[in-house]
Amino acid sequence: MQKSPIRRTVKRPAAAAAAPSAPGTEEREPRGARRKRETRARLLEAALNLMAQKGMEGVAINEITEAADVGFGSFYNHFESKEAIHAALTDQVFEDFADTLERLAGDLSDPAEVISVSVRHTLLRARREPVWGQFLIREGLSPHALNRGLGQRLSRDIRKGIAAKRFSIADPLMALLSVGGTVLAAIAVDLYGDAPIGPEISALGELGLRSKDFPERAATALLQTLGIGRAEANRIARRPLPVVESQLNAD
Repeated sequence: MQKSPIRRTVKRPAAAAAAPSAPGTEEREPRGARRKRETRARLLEAALNLMAQKGMEGVAINEITEAADVGFGSFYNHFESKEAIHAALTDQVFEDFADTLERLAGDLSDPAEVISVSVRHTLLRARREPVWGQFLIREGLSPHALNRGLGQRLSRDIRKGIAAKRFSIADPLMALLSVGGTVLAAIAVDLYGDAPIGPEISALGELGLRSKDFPERAATALLQTLGIGRAEANRIARRPLPVVESQLNAD
């Protein structure tokens, strides 16, 4: 997560200290601070790409620094170890993602629609950002992910649905694992989408792997798992998705 730009006020001579500040008298972020922030961001981006493919254990620090075009020694100005950059990366990915889901579903009162929006947004983002999706598959059911950020919010939403008698399930933990595991499996399958359907995935092709409404189908199935009737689940899963400001800016 990038830090907000640091600004400092230009110092004036003592005689002018009492004069009102004129527009544009603040300087930009100091060059050294900007370079440090940009270097940290490059290291995190390189780690994301490598660890999505190989996992933390399969990546060496020198691979990260080479991919980021950063000197090996500079790595330790930002992170104490490979485990430290992995922890920072996991926090950044899952906390940022959980915050996005919070903004998307924050105004929704129906727990079923909250789950539907979260599932569909997750699959659509993984489709747009395959590396992000691969990292999510690797880390999504780790204790770190389940106990913080995304896992906490999903558990909360499931328990709200149970308390409101919207979901007819008795075991919140199994519901959490069912939803989380199914979403990760759906991402993995959906990432096959750009590859030719050969013999190894021909059965998936016959089941509609390439259908445009794959995220809606996944949301419908999960709502049914939580006890929502099929017809209602299908209606909820096909409602327009909320749009957050960051999406509008991206468009």
